[in-house]
Amino acid sequence: MTVHYKTEGFVFKGLDRLEADKVFSVFTLDFGRIEVFGKSIRKIDSKLKSGIEIFSLSEIAFIQGRNKKTLTDALFVDKFKNIKQNPEKFEIVKNISNLVDNFIKNEEKDLEVFDLLNDSFGKLNDNLLPVSYCPFIYYYFFWNFISVLGHKPELSKCVSCYEVLNPEKLYFSNNDGGVVCLKCYSDQKRDLLDVNSDTVKILRLIIKKDWSILSKLKIEKNNIKLLDKISGDYLKFLLSNYSNQNL
Repeated sequence: MTVHYKTEGFVFKGLDRLEADKVFSVFTLDFGRIEVFGKSIRKIDSKLKSGIEIFSLSEIAFIQGRNKKTLTDALFVDKFKNIKQNPEKFEIVKNISNLVDNFIKNEEKDLEVFDLLNDSFGKLNDNLLPVSYCPFIYYYFFWNFISVLGHKPELSKCVSCYEVLNPEKLYFSNNDGGVVCLKCYSDQKRDLLDVNSDTVKILRLIIKKDWSILSKLKIEKNNIKLLDKISGDYLKFLLSNYSNQNL
């Protein structure tokens, strides 16, 4: 017996198959990540192609077969045209989609991730968002995304001794997942990233999702570089752990 399903989802990846087929990776409201097979969808006369494309939010219908899900209908909910017309925004949404692809491999409903995608795509699609703020949406997504996945960093106290942080000298530990104070750094002499209190405060606001304040901040270039460094290093650390777990 064929079972039919319908849901909404963010299309974050597409792979061509054979001459005219395509497999879409979609993070859905009801099932989490799924892969749906679009039979002959790349043909000019395909009706399905008018309702689904990469980096869109679509309502999709599919049937569950023995080995795969086959797309039967698709309707755009939001094509996020402003993102696709702006190279900077398009690059950010590609990076966000890569995060989802790298960290979420199985079907598992997660409303927090779905809402975060909706929130981040919506912010990027806003015409009033300054181009200079586009990278900041990536950090906003990244830190909240990994927090949902169980990697929320400790930013309020030292992750080693649990004492209140002294803003004068701070370090970030990928291995411990948070900020380390000067005493713990000196005692253990670990190879940690030297950070500052301003960047830690920005991270706290990001994880609180306090966009009303974040959107008004004038962030100095050195803090943007530091935020990029922390995010990039922590991402590499987490990815290496995920890769080792899947060996």
